[in-house]
Amino acid sequence: MGYFYLIIAIIGEVIGTISLKNSENFTHLFPTSLVIMGYGIAFYFMMLSMQTIPVAITYSIWSGVGITAIAIISAIKFGEVPDFYAVLGLLLIIAGIFVLVSLSSMGKNIN
Repeated sequence: MGYFYLIIAIIGEVIGTISLKNSENFTHLFPTSLVIMGYGIAFYFMMLSMQTIPVAITYSIWSGVGITAIAIISAIKFGEVPDFYAVLGLLLIIAGIFVLVSLSSMGKNIN
């Protein structure tokens, strides 16, 4: 159930972060409401996921998948296409998460 909660937390964080740009310094009500709701959902469900997944694993997956999703969505929605080095950096983040979750003893101690 922890990973299900983590997926919801990631979706909330992505919605909140994308809405930050649309809120235009919190001057537009609907995007501002999405920011508050998105981050509220993100932190609540991240807290729930930490009941069964170690903090380091939870946070690394949450931030890494979130960063990657934000990069993809912002490229599509805002035309902010990452260059070669940005893509390389994202791939290194994903590789780091893979090492942490799959190869480290911390990732293997998930309840």
